Amino acid sequence: MIKKFVVTVNGEKYEVEVEQIGEAAASIPATVASGIKAEAPVAVTASAAAPVKASGGENEVASPLPGVILRINVAAGQAVKAGEVIMILEAMKMENDIVAPKDGVISAINVQKGAAVQTGDLLFTM
Repeated sequence: MIKKFVVTVNGEKYEVEVEQIGEAAASIPATVASGIKAEAPVAVTASAAAPVKASGGENEVASPLPGVILRINVAAGQAVKAGEVIMILEAMKMENDIVAPKDGVISAINVQKGAAVQTGDLLFTM
């Protein structure tokens, strides 16, 4: 879908066309009326849900960003529903909910409260 916008930069108005490629695109190329190629910033709504990796019939949920584990709301062996908050990850002074990607049972919690994690570190398995 292509949309047209008028953008003002340093008092100069430019007509731009922007093509939306997907919901999570970080930036979308825009052609400015003067013929200059520019990158138009796009606001991205980031889900706090961690990436899920399939592994041997189980789901491993990894940290979506670096931070510190503030709270763990469930224990191994506990049944959870999709979207239920499993733990809270503090990153850049913001609390991020790490949620269950599907209905199931938590087979392992791989971090402890207060632990520092990096992007991609395994948080829990279901």
